[in-house]
Amino acid sequence: MTTARIDEAAETLIIAGTGPRPGAAELVGPRARVAARVTGGGKTWKATFPLRAARWGGPELPLPAGPYEIRVPGAELDGLSVAPIVLDGVRIAVESETAHIGAPIDPVYETAEGQATLEGRYVSHPGGTENAVFFESFYGRSVGCNPRAIDRALAAAAPDVVRYWSVVDLSVEVPEGAIAVVEGSPEWWRARAAARLLIVNDWLRRRFARKPGQKVVQTWHGTPLKRLALHRPGFDPRRMAAVVKESRRWDVLLAQNTYAERILRKAYAFFGRPIWVEGYPRNDALVTGDASGIRAALGIADGERVLLYAPTWRDDRTQMVDFIDAELLARQTDSVVLVRGHSRTIETDRDRGGARVIDVTGFPETAQLLLAADALITDYSSVMFDFSVTGKPMYFLVPDLDHYRGELRGFYFDLASRAPGPLVRTQGELVAALADETHEVTFAERYAAWRAQFNRRDDGDAADRVVARILDQGYVTP
Repeated sequence: MTTARIDEAAETLIIAGTGPRPGAAELVGPRARVAARVTGGGKTWKATFPLRAARWGGPELPLPAGPYEIRVPGAELDGLSVAPIVLDGVRIAVESETAHIGAPIDPVYETAEGQATLEGRYVSHPGGTENAVFFESFYGRSVGCNPRAIDRALAAAAPDVVRYWSVVDLSVEVPEGAIAVVEGSPEWWRARAAARLLIVNDWLRRRFARKPGQKVVQTWHGTPLKRLALHRPGFDPRRMAAVVKESRRWDVLLAQNTYAERILRKAYAFFGRPIWVEGYPRNDALVTGDASGIRAALGIADGERVLLYAPTWRDDRTQMVDFIDAELLARQTDSVVLVRGHSRTIETDRDRGGARVIDVTGFPETAQLLLAADALITDYSSVMFDFSVTGKPMYFLVPDLDHYRGELRGFYFDLASRAPGPLVRTQGELVAALADETHEVTFAERYAAWRAQFNRRDDGDAADRVVARILDQGYVTP
């Protein structure tokens, strides 16, 4: 017989059974796995699973939301049942061989009636009542990108300003001194209404209603190669209406360079309002940061060659593209391979693993991964415009180039003629390119022209300049 229960005080899941003690037990989810402490022997045993885990050398945090397979070899798990219970860090329920973990929101607020009540409070809130900033990065799936870099500079320049961070669950670590608010919770709705300033890097959602005196700074999340918004292929009046409605919510838009400024203004019909061309705050770390600490946190030994594979997402699939065999690439190139899925695949995919392969999709800051890498392998991702700040080599693995360029998205310029690195179609071609010692000389002229156009303002001080403008405009008070 096997039973399951929750220890609320310790925030652990306990599976107990009869018979020989299992040799090991695990909870295995899409983005995390934890081992149980197995005790007992003889006639009974107990497996205690922590509902928290530490990653990348950081603090122990609640497990990411999602379904977790309960693995206890040799134990009969059918019939296990724990009704949903809300703890400080997570909500958990157990059904047979699966533990369902979610954000710690009272289920009453996740019903249609509960959300309608919270939305009603939000709409009626006078708004802009608190000298605070509401930050959100990639819909709360991570705490990184330009908003995080601005948070860091704002905390130094104006420490009395309250900083809220929107997160999907409490597995997402927020910066020191900031307050995590879980999306959809009463605290989240209140903070989004009360803050005088919102800083986001993607669309606002969930019935956003601008409050009197409230300002929105849209940082966006990359210089575009692929066509965006109103420029996407095909005429769709609903998309056009949605784009215009969204961009009217923004007071300021950030751009990495003048090229991006021109495109973003037209793609989002962002007319009559300012675009701040200050470089990208997230790239400050590429100028001022130190790779050694990041490599240590990732468990990479000194002297290892590090390849970062960071493809963009595809409109016609929900999971990360799998154009390379990462474990094979590590062997072929005698390298550690970091695999970075796009933010849009965090919830729909699983971590990749293998010898000398580290899945860093959940790592908070992409810039730190770029700093740690010796070379970048990408495709059409805007990460190419960030990595070039480092001057390190990059390679473009583009087996679906014709489809992506001609049908799926389209480009603003011809990548093949301007890319500061080789375009390859297969893993074999990629390995050959990585072994080519003439690479940097061959692409030196292109690389210099690329940096001159796209990275002029990426000088390590972008976040400070943005925060200075925020304070000068009086969006918040120091």
